[in-house]
Amino acid sequence: MIKLIDILKEIECWDGYKLGKPKTKISSKTGERVNNCVPLEEDDIDEYDVESPQDIKEFVQFMREYKQTLSEAEYRGRKVQLGKPMQGDIKKFKVYVKNPKGKVVKVNFGFGGTSAKGKRMNIKKNNPVRRKAYRARHHCDTPGPRWKANYWSCRKW
Repeated sequence: MIKLIDILKEIECWDGYKLGKPKTKISSKTGERVNNCVPLEEDDIDEYDVESPQDIKEFVQFMREYKQTLSEAEYRGRKVQLGKPMQGDIKKFKVYVKNPKGKVVKVNFGFGGTSAKGKRMNIKKNNPVRRKAYRARHHCDTPGPRWKANYWSCRKW
């Protein structure tokens, strides 16, 4: 027999939240018992004092484990992964990034979509002559900001 307490020990709350008291409550939407997750208070945040070289090593280890990467964001009401090129819908590739204003934008790049007109969508970056010519033609030594297609295209090449 599985006890409710055992299930609650396995389930955690989101980042920035902790289990409140009582630990569970009845959901008003579904009528099911759910965790009662409440936001962390300032007193609950861990503090770490660094005083010696050993403390610095421990602090670095702590930060590696605790590091919260900003890899997900919301774009037009859905969760997307930031900074990871993927198969595109309009062009060959797409990637979601944040622009300087902090807004998540979709960058489409690569040969494809309406510009392909039925042609194959492969690139010949393994050929050193073509690679050098492409990188020179597109100024890949200074590709520009992350929210521009040239940055990601040069990165692929």
